[in-house]
Amino acid sequence: MPVHQLLRMGRGAVIELDSAQGEIFTLYANDMPVANGEVMVEGDRIRLRVVEMLQKPAEMR
Repeated sequence: MPVHQLLRMGRGAVIELDSAQGEIFTLYANDMPVANGEVMVEGDRIRLRVVEMLQKPAEMR
């Protein structure tokens, strides 16, 4: 989902995830993988915890 679309969402908006609780996912920015994370559920809240930052490819440094 593009950031501009995320910023336009209001309170209570729903974002469907392709991952379940405890699964590892990859976070992308500008179509580049930037981090790996884990889906966590705490009560009625869902959060995404970053567990590993990924390095940029050598040609992008």
